[in-house]
Order: sequence, then structure tokens, then C-alpha cells
Amino acid sequence: MSNINSKEPESRFAKQWNYRPEAPIQTSPIFHWPPNPLSIIRWFSARWFVFGENLIIVGLAFLAWKYFQPSLEQTISLELGWTLKIFIRNIILISVVAGCLHLSLHMRRTQGDRLKFDQRDMTKSSRMFTFGNQVRDNMFWTLTSGVFFWSAFEILMFWAMANGYAPVLGWLDNPIWSIALLFLTPLWISFHFYWVHRLLHWPPLYRIAHSLHHRNTNVGPWSGLSMHPIEHLLFFSSILIHWVVAAHPIHILFHMQHQALTAVTSHAGFDALLVKDKNALSLGNFHHQMHHRYFECNYGNLEVPWDKMFGSFHDGTDESHALFVNRKK
Repeated sequence: MSNINSKEPESRFAKQWNYRPEAPIQTSPIFHWPPNPLSIIRWFSARWFVFGENLIIVGLAFLAWKYFQPSLEQTISLELGWTLKIFIRNIILISVVAGCLHLSLHMRRTQGDRLKFDQRDMTKSSRMFTFGNQVRDNMFWTLTSGVFFWSAFEILMFWAMANGYAPVLGWLDNPIWSIALLFLTPLWISFHFYWVHRLLHWPPLYRIAHSLHHRNTNVGPWSGLSMHPIEHLLFFSSILIHWVVAAHPIHILFHMQHQALTAVTSHAGFDALLVKDKNALSLGNFHHQMHHRYFECNYGNLEVPWDKMFGSFHDGTDESHALFVNRKK
């Protein structure tokens, strides 16, 4: 199923995909010049004031803080009780999100191939993968190394905040900045991700670490956090900004859950989750899906346009793909 808006004969690039969203893919207008305030407001509104990833993760962060989060008084000392609680919480959270999406989209195939980017199925038998199976490989690295580093960074931050090494922001002391910090978090994550990702494509690091994630030329929900421990260490290190920028525990939870859970949804392999033939929730990211297939483009996210600045942006059009192929030559 190609882009339904195209009336031209399918290009070679188009034939490589089961579904392509509308192109050209647009980056965030925040960094466009001259600035267009209306476009920026529309961009933020589309990501924050509709039912979607950001609002869901804000809700999860508040629920985790209220019901499943040790107080800072408890986190002064590194003790097995509260640290294990964080690890178990994250195991459950990633298992529910990735497991339910995989079950619905790739096992029960509730929407068939509708809005599925890659026509291929997940690899069931290959010596490339741990245990010879793509999904088992992805689950293993996600539930072991992935959840370990996710939890370890949370534990480190809560311990540091409790002991005065990292500054603490009182939510009620500065409510406007506290809310603004939620809006800014995905931008910082995007800024950080590009540079970490480019570092991971440095040949020595790629061979040692990042090649594990790139076993997935076609992706599914469990692929998002299927990484080598070195990559998990670098990927989640964006949270260390809060050793300098004061934060509330809710901001730490939102930041870490945003990184972990959007890695799952952005690798879902489908553009959206359909309920009664309507888009109920935006999911996969064609921009990043192309990176998994072509490797040398779209290293960053759309929030911060580093790829455009450094000539590695693929906007999903035939013209952009022709430029990409020529650049590789």
C-alpha cells in the first residue's frame, strides 16, 4: 500500500514501503527562520493538546509519583527495598506498553497491514539475533540491560536529589517553570539524542555497541530499547542535565518514561493505532524507520533539525531519496 495521494507511477523508493505518510516530512518550526509564532503554536498544540504520547506520559509520571514512588526521605540511603520497587515498576511498565502493542499489531494483526511501513514481518529465524529470533532478542536486551539502566539512572537521580547533590524544584514554588519544563524536556532529549546517535555511528562504537540495535532493519515495539549496554548508558544519560537544572521528581519520571516509552512507540512499525478504522493514537515514526533501513540518514528527531543542518535529512520524498543515494555514492 503506497501513499494514496500519489497519482504518479510508483518509484523504486516507494516500492520499498508498504505505507508512506504524506511527504515531505516537516521538522519543528521552532528553529525555522524567520520565526513563525503561529506555526510554533500549532506544532505544540498538535503534540500537547490532543490525546497522544506526551499527555499519556505526563499522566503516567503523576500516577507513578503518587502511588509507586518512594519519597525523597526514603531515597537518602541506597537500600534494596525502594530501588527494587523502581526496577519492578519499570519492568511492568515497559512490558505492558511494548507487549500490548506487539500483541495487537504483530501477533493478532488487528489492523492487518494498514498503516504498516515495512511490508516484511519480524524475523523469526536468523543467526543474527540472540536466541535466533528477532522478538526474543529485542525482549532480552530491553528487559535486562534496558530496564537496568533506565532504573539505575532514576535511582541515581532520586538519591542525588535527596542528598543535595542535584537541585530540587518545588512544584508549587514555581508552577509556571515547572509546567514549562515538561514542554522543554522532549526538545532537550532530541538535542541530546542526535549527538549520542552520531557518536554511536562512529565505526568503532558502531561495531562494539550500536550494531546490536541495527540488527533491526525492520522494527517492532520491542526494538526501541533493544540496545547494547554502552548504548543504554549513553541514551539515558540525558537525564544528567538535572544535576544542573533543578527538577521535581515528577520531571525525572516524565523524562525517563518519555525516553523509554517513546522508543517503544516510535519503533512500533505502524504510523498509528486504528480503533474502528480511525486513528486512535499516533505511533511509529517513518522518519526514524528510514534510518533503520538506510542507516546513513535521519540520525536525530524532528524536534531539533540537526539532520537538516548537517545534510543527513531524508524527508520521505523521491527527490530526497535520490539525493541520499547520490550522497552515498
